[in-house]
Amino acid sequence: MVRWWRGGGGLLRKAAAPLWRRNVVGGYHTIEAVPREYTGSRVATKERAAGRIPAVVIAPGQGGIPVSRKQLLTFDKHQIDYLLRDSPFFTSTVFDLQIRAGVRSGVVLQSGNVLPIKVHKNEETGQILNLVMTWADEGSALKVDVPVVFNGEEICPGLKKGGHLHKIRTSLKYLCPSEHIPPNVEVNLANLDIGDKIFMHEIKVHSSLKLLSKDDTIPICKIWATKPTKPDSKASSENTQTSKAT
Repeated sequence: MVRWWRGGGGLLRKAAAPLWRRNVVGGYHTIEAVPREYTGSRVATKERAAGRIPAVVIAPGQGGIPVSRKQLLTFDKHQIDYLLRDSPFFTSTVFDLQIRAGVRSGVVLQSGNVLPIKVHKNEETGQILNLVMTWADEGSALKVDVPVVFNGEEICPGLKKGGHLHKIRTSLKYLCPSEHIPPNVEVNLANLDIGDKIFMHEIKVHSSLKLLSKDDTIPICKIWATKPTKPDSKASSENTQTSKAT
């Protein structure tokens, strides 16, 4: 809908918000993309300069492993920035995707659900270089690195005694039906004392999820009695020199 407002010189036309922004405001996380024909660093640089992020969407194969069949797309940089801020578990969240005929086109060429796999960034500047996603339509199964969220630190008995939370794993890999991909899995620390551990097999998830680990008795975290101290680099250097001299 086009909106109007009155300025000093009469009625002025106010441009409607982009479709993706209206979708987000309305409570829907719909990512909009347009096809691209060419690849290469020069083309990608031009796309980023124009406010677009190069991306590929691939199709899952057997066992959730992505296959080489892919679609070349670009996304609006502002929308992706918004979603990364709004969705803390971006790479374990399924989004609606609409591939449109052009940047300002209302013609939808293809739509479906996608799961972000990788966000490539410039290590120095943090600029998003490109995205990789996979189709996540109903009935498909995907391998997903699901983030681990630790809850109850403020009431954990072991931490109240001065203990230290040692996080051994910060994510777990599951084979998930696309309709049951969890944004995260929770670890409850409320009853842990010093020396206690929580193991992979103790995490409660949907029955359709399969943990992809050869040993599910590996601990996710442990409450240490004290926080490990970092060795004094200067002292270590002096000790090394002394040992060499002797």
